[in-house]
Amino acid sequence: MGLIGHQRAQGSPLGSTTVPTHPVDGGGRFGVAARVYGRAVWQVLPAWIVARLLVVATLAVAHGIVSSVRPGNAGAQLRVHQGLLVWDGGWYQSIAGHGYAGSGLQSVRFFPALPMAARVLGWVPGVGVGAGVVIIANLCSLAAMAALVVLVRHDLGDRELARRSAWLLALAPSAFSLVLGYADGPLLLCSIVTMMAARTRRWWWAVAAGLAGGLVRPLGILLVVPVLIEAWQSRRSAASATQWAARGAAVAAPVVGTGIYLAWVRAQFGDAWLPFRVQQQIGHRGAVAFPVTSMWHNLTSVVHGHHLGSASHIPWVVLSAALLVVAFRRLPLSYGAFAASVLLVSLTSSNLDSFERYALGAFPLVVAASTLTSRRAVEAGVLAVAATGMVGYAMLAFLGVAVP
Repeated sequence: MGLIGHQRAQGSPLGSTTVPTHPVDGGGRFGVAARVYGRAVWQVLPAWIVARLLVVATLAVAHGIVSSVRPGNAGAQLRVHQGLLVWDGGWYQSIAGHGYAGSGLQSVRFFPALPMAARVLGWVPGVGVGAGVVIIANLCSLAAMAALVVLVRHDLGDRELARRSAWLLALAPSAFSLVLGYADGPLLLCSIVTMMAARTRRWWWAVAAGLAGGLVRPLGILLVVPVLIEAWQSRRSAASATQWAARGAAVAAPVVGTGIYLAWVRAQFGDAWLPFRVQQQIGHRGAVAFPVTSMWHNLTSVVHGHHLGSASHIPWVVLSAALLVVAFRRLPLSYGAFAASVLLVSLTSSNLDSFERYALGAFPLVVAASTLTSRRAVEAGVLAVAATGMVGYAMLAFLGVAVP
């Protein structure tokens, strides 16, 4: 059934790594898959809509605040008038419209898949490249939420857990970035589809999704981790050279995707590592640092009254670490390993800005958190707090106070 095999029976252990891989017989397997995904889209649509209503309403309030309270603040005026193309969204719009050469050397830190897709969509009459960036980002977010529902149902056999995971993914405090013209939605979609394909042993689907992920964002290369684990765990079922080749291609695909962009950068600018060098400059992610050293630096800075904004990231690091433990205990190994790799890379920086957004890309943490909210009252409370946090973070981003 495309990416979908037969679902595990309800009530199976969450941590089980048994993967049903029997294909659906007959020529209608893609029709069945389409119906499954279609139902998932309808299921997640309310959460997707609610998140966008909250963020757009926050943007409207931010406009009012800037006009009445901060009319002389040029930075706030700029950010709020950028709307859903605020911060990184403006870079993607510029790249889509003018290319990397026309957007300046700083633009190379943004990978090409989203702006190039937006450029193509911009060919549609009445759709500019800026609108294209926002449309693609939001449609990918919707598709990612639906894919997460299908993945959780298939792997963990729990429809309620799938529903809770989708709602938490939509309303998590950093999920407002999924409404903006950011590449987080496209990468999230690539990540979930890659995981689903690897778990169901549809390796060529994993090749396609992994290759795309490597072209969407630098973190896309980390999709190597879950695919490698699943390929190793299924090694005894590879009976032919073709099957081994498919596994090898799936493992290599994220690296190849990233390598394609870096090779182009080298041809254009003479330095394949330029995107990472730019990203490590002061004002962006900063120099690479050992995670413990980075955390200690931020804590001591807060104690001495410096960089107080860093204090806001520490609780999220602690929460993410706790959820990582839950993921390793309750979910398949490839889930926990992927989440761990994302968190590790996110912490290897002297600047923890955007950590919350990067952690959201480690989608197994969302599933792990949702395993703890099986009681309706707990889920309602968590979603209310999460949505409030999302509105708050969105407001800070629109006012130019915090970097998403």
